[in-house]
Amino acid sequence: MIHFGVIAPAFSSHFQVLQALASALVDKGHRVTFIHQADTRPFVTDPRIGFEAVGADTHPLGSLAHTIRAAANPGSPWGLRRVIVDLARCTDMLCREVPAALSRLGIDALLCDQMEAAGGLIGDGVGLPYVSIACALPVNREPGVPLPVMPFVWDDTEKSAQMAAQSERIYDWMMTPHRRVIESRAAGFGLSRRGALHECLSPLAQVSQIIPEFDFPRRSLPAQFHYVGPLRPVDTSGPPLPWPIENDRPFVFASLGTVQGYRLDLFKRIAQACRRVDAQLLVGHCGGLNAQQSRELEAAGATWVTDYAPQGAALMRADAVVSHGGLNTVLDAMATRTPMLAMPIAFDQPGAAARMVRIGAGRRASPRFATVGRLTTLLRELLDDTEMAGRLEGLSAAVLRAGGTRRAVEIILDAVEGRVTADRQTGGEGQLPGALRMPAAVAEGGSASAHRTAYGDDGSAKARAPAAQQA
Repeated sequence: MIHFGVIAPAFSSHFQVLQALASALVDKGHRVTFIHQADTRPFVTDPRIGFEAVGADTHPLGSLAHTIRAAANPGSPWGLRRVIVDLARCTDMLCREVPAALSRLGIDALLCDQMEAAGGLIGDGVGLPYVSIACALPVNREPGVPLPVMPFVWDDTEKSAQMAAQSERIYDWMMTPHRRVIESRAAGFGLSRRGALHECLSPLAQVSQIIPEFDFPRRSLPAQFHYVGPLRPVDTSGPPLPWPIENDRPFVFASLGTVQGYRLDLFKRIAQACRRVDAQLLVGHCGGLNAQQSRELEAAGATWVTDYAPQGAALMRADAVVSHGGLNTVLDAMATRTPMLAMPIAFDQPGAAARMVRIGAGRRASPRFATVGRLTTLLRELLDDTEMAGRLEGLSAAVLRAGGTRRAVEIILDAVEGRVTADRQTGGEGQLPGALRMPAAVAEGGSASAHRTAYGDDGSAKARAPAAQQA
């Protein structure tokens, strides 16, 4: 039996994906514990999976809601910088608090979300075997491939490669607060210099929940990288949808995910466009709208408005889906052969939409600038595209072939079982492997005073060396 610790960003969608993987490992007789700030505890819904709260001093109960709201709508360049600083502070907190928790819990190996640099830093820093999981688009870089946050469609031209390189430089400059934390913590763990997410990935195994048919063409992925398809299975086995959907009119499902569901104006434009194409519209706002706003949306053209709809069943029935382009929804749409109109808002959604457009699985529109007329045109194109079904059939088959959670579990266990056994033989079961290799500040719990990252008044992070180095 292996006790896995899970390190991820504080977003419910990432926890959902990793929980599917964790549940599959528990089914095989292993233990799994998520480690994060207390506010993320409700994200873990399988009672067999453990949770360990850390970081109460800097990330107390109740503080996550503000962070999520800011991430959903930065509002300005300064707001975006604030979001980046929040990400940096989270990475800093996890690097400070998690090592002691690993020792306390007797963790043998780690599952680390690619989007949280702390996972790889801690795994390398304390000597635990770990596997990197790409719940979002892979952060692995190579020349000419646009970053996940960029809206560019890949093209094998010099101009496209130059655009990708220039956007990468701008992105790295914007991420300076996060880079400083990564550099500081890497130094504190005694690691080689690193400063970005793609430099904090596992040398043992990297698992992505997309498929190669969906990704941009890749030429230099490492040998330990594996495309396995969706890790969170599409649930289409539940009860039928409770709404009286008519068979002789198009049916459209609209959802902007768990973070963006408050965007009433965007939902209204979608509803008005659906009315113009005489489509029935089901809106799932994930709790983002109140009763009055829901009534306004119905008046604008939505047939039904609900907080949560069974997404798998809705997609199976829908003739089209309008979405923010979140990767989970994009993968679900491919699996259920549902054409998508993506309106990417944040994070890796622009990159997911660009990949979707490139393979002919849907259309995309600007959530800010697309008019009702533009959305109407795109919906008509989706509903009238006679070749779309064939493309989606091939993608759905590729998703089923990829292996999903079953294949991911095989890869994870192949990567870590031998190393965990060796560590137990040399260190004794229940001890933290590699503890003797940790810097003193980390072995003692990584106290804030021993190794700290300070934040300037402008929101930037300024790394301080450990106290022993300052002397």
